Amino acid sequence: MSISGASKMVIMIVIALSSGFAIAKGNADNGKSLYAAKCATCHGPAGKGDGVAAASLTPKPRDLTDNAYMKTLSDQQLADVLKKGGAAVGKSPLMPASGLKDEEIPDMVAFLRTLSK
Repeated sequence: MSISGASKMVIMIVIALSSGFAIAKGNADNGKSLYAAKCATCHGPAGKGDGVAAASLTPKPRDLTDNAYMKTLSDQQLADVLKKGGAAVGKSPLMPASGLKDEEIPDMVAFLRTLSK
């Protein structure tokens, strides 16, 4: 019995999604506007952790331009903290869930990756 091309594609997608490491490639331009609306208040417009609300927070927001740190995080880890908030993934409890729609998260992850390049 032969499996059609479309069936093979569906099988590959299901395997990738169920393994927990696949994130669809997002659009960084879309993510930039989402970041400005959802994250810049704390993380700052350039991602340095120096947003207007950062002065009142302890711990301080993460510097998202820190390439060494950002390389330690998978796209799935970034997606999880965006979706669930910091406390849910062992990070700061002050980091709230982003409130992004599932289809917006890959865009935000793509933009976050541009900050540390």
